[in-house]
Amino acid sequence: MTSNKQTHFGYRDVDENDKAGLVGEVFHSVASKYDIMNDLMSMGNHRLWKALTVRQSGLKRGDQALDIAAGTGDLSRKFADQVGPAGKVVMTDINPSMLEQGKIRMIDAGYLGNVEFGIEDAENLSFEDNRFNCVSISFGLRNVTRIPKALRSMYRVCKPGGRLLVLEFSHAKNPLLKKFYDAYSFNVIPKIGEIVANDRDSYQYLVESIRKHPDQETLKGMMLEAGFDEVRVINMHGGIVALHIAYKY
Repeated sequence: MTSNKQTHFGYRDVDENDKAGLVGEVFHSVASKYDIMNDLMSMGNHRLWKALTVRQSGLKRGDQALDIAAGTGDLSRKFADQVGPAGKVVMTDINPSMLEQGKIRMIDAGYLGNVEFGIEDAENLSFEDNRFNCVSISFGLRNVTRIPKALRSMYRVCKPGGRLLVLEFSHAKNPLLKKFYDAYSFNVIPKIGEIVANDRDSYQYLVESIRKHPDQETLKGMMLEAGFDEVRVINMHGGIVALHIAYKY
């Protein structure tokens, strides 16, 4: 079914009802090479960005966490350590191929008792209201078709006193850094994708999707409009990556 509304898929304009399927094809294609590509593209820095994010979770023993677009489970594993055996981490992704990769890695690492898995659409989360102490989405929000709707859905399932963590590529603040980052992104990342994952097009999309994502202040405003009471922004590597921390009081 088509709609009259258009959205972006990288630099292409597409029917908004088609975007989820197109994004799904991208992540089905890259799932098996996802971890090694993350290390290569970020020169390993994604591990530092995620470690900082985990430190901002506020999770305690017995808490519940929801990891949306969890990929191969980097955040989910750390959250599971934080909440302990009495807590619960729900690891989700809209893409079955990605979730299967994440589930395999979680099981191989010995995480079973306090972790659940599920296919979930960020725009229409199936969980009850006010359930989770922490909700996270890491490098996934830019792939969502209707970001305001997804943020409202995350607000609904977040418990009062809890928080939302959005870790995402963002917009470099320094013009020289931006110039260097653009050159690296458009000339190097798709080439790495072609060589390592045999998929240049998917990584071309990923580079373009970053440029279409809202900048730090715009995303902050969208989170406040979704109902959150306070938002902090932590820029990393000059704003190339930003962590937005939204609080629900």
